[in-house]
Amino acid sequence: MTLAELDLTGDLARPARLTVSDLLRWPQHQARVSFECATSGVQRHGFTGPLLYDVLSDAGPGFDPARRKDRLRFLIAVTGADGHHALLSWAEIDPDFAHAPVLLAVGIDGTPLDLAGPQLVLPQDRCGARHISGITAIRVDGAYGGRRPVPATPGRASAATP
Repeated sequence: MTLAELDLTGDLARPARLTVSDLLRWPQHQARVSFECATSGVQRHGFTGPLLYDVLSDAGPGFDPARRKDRLRFLIAVTGADGHHALLSWAEIDPDFAHAPVLLAVGIDGTPLDLAGPQLVLPQDRCGARHISGITAIRVDGAYGGRRPVPATPGRASAATP
């Protein structure tokens, strides 16, 4: 029996490979979620797991303390075993901004997700399109694929260096 693993990568001081058992070390939160599914109607489930914010903060995102509100430029890309992807901004999960209670669910309706892997759960989304099952990777990116932002010149759109 092999436990599912997810890779935390990107602009992190402490990238990691985590299992559902590892995710149980963080404080657990519960969320009752209802979302509309285009193919099967309204779905209702109870999820349990740590906040995405707590897990990613522990990995040490590479925020530049010299840049005002630097964390606002960071994106979070989540990939599932079935190929589904979702993208979030750091501002969505940060308590100083939107403070969305996004979970890395380790259980659904009382059933552990040890073998299937954690699920991304966004209770605030009306549609479940960003709910990702069997997460295999989470990438935190403040450089957008290796390109650093360049300040805009007056009268011109901002550019990026190659």
